[in-house]
Amino acid sequence: MTAGNIGQWFERHKKWGWWLLLLALALFWLWRGELYRARAEAPESPVPAAIAGPSVEVTWLEAESYQPHILLQGQLLPHRQVVLRARVGAAVTALPQLGQAVAEGETLLALSEDERRAHLARAEAEVALRQAEVAAAERLRRNNLVSETDYLALKSAAAAARAALDAARLALDHTRVTAPFAGSIDTLPVELGDFVQAGDPLLTLVDVASLKLTAQVPQQQVAQLRPGLPVTAVLLDGRELEGTLTFVASAADGATRSYALEARLDNPQQWRVAGASAGLRIALPARPAHRLSPALLALDEQGRPGIRALDDANRVRFMPVTLLAVNTEQAWVEGLPARVRLITRGAGFAVEGDEVRAVEREPAA
Repeated sequence: MTAGNIGQWFERHKKWGWWLLLLALALFWLWRGELYRARAEAPESPVPAAIAGPSVEVTWLEAESYQPHILLQGQLLPHRQVVLRARVGAAVTALPQLGQAVAEGETLLALSEDERRAHLARAEAEVALRQAEVAAAERLRRNNLVSETDYLALKSAAAAARAALDAARLALDHTRVTAPFAGSIDTLPVELGDFVQAGDPLLTLVDVASLKLTAQVPQQQVAQLRPGLPVTAVLLDGRELEGTLTFVASAADGATRSYALEARLDNPQQWRVAGASAGLRIALPARPAHRLSPALLALDEQGRPGIRALDDANRVRFMPVTLLAVNTEQAWVEGLPARVRLITRGAGFAVEGDEVRAVEREPAA
């Protein structure tokens, strides 16, 4: 279309022409505004997408009071046991009953006195005589009627007489065997009328009101022990006796490299368990530790046990631990902070230092 034709069309449609002109000007004005805005303002940066790390399930693990124990195997013994022997040669004239309970100081067995009482009477008379001689010599000595050597000889004879009297009394006392402590008669190898010599066994007295348990502790565990710790003896039938650790050896056995220890146990019902074997559980001082499932334990490249947990930035961290106790149901460990976010599921999909999405596990009802 030529310029002349446009002019003719505009003359014939003057009203529509002005409308078209105004529309063109409006469109031009809007285009110029958008162009100016694009030049004056920087484009908005796109919002970065969230880090696409793996999801792991976590739970808060808090320290608890843990009561560690050392478990050993030992042997129960009477707290006190003694074999009473004859101290003079004599015939047995009185016997206790086997198994009889006796009190401290009670007469257990009698031996024949024979001539011992007569010897005692003679010794008493000799002492009386010698004392009288010394008294007379002292009166004469004041008047210088006895020499110093004679006076000393008389005093020496009096001292010898008193020693003989003590020996005679002791020989007579030895015909009566008394209990050094309360207990019961456990063996009685002699019969009424038997003649025994000095040194022959007469009976065995045992005290089982309390017991002694002896055991050996490995050198790896002895540093944790000290006298005074509470202990429990577990009998073969499951019964238990409570007591206290009384002795820990300072030097190890040369053959086994283990340390001897002893515990004192109360036996108020006087159970007949002396000589039997028993388990010994020694309670160590309580300390803070963490309890978790053994399935959550892992090993690092050096073979150290530990757990996988999250730090404050949700990054996976391996935390070494020390195993205190472990069984099929639970493990007690130490070496962790008082409160830690433990990974309970999904740890195998991330490595040390990975940032992950943490999903809090609801605590078990």
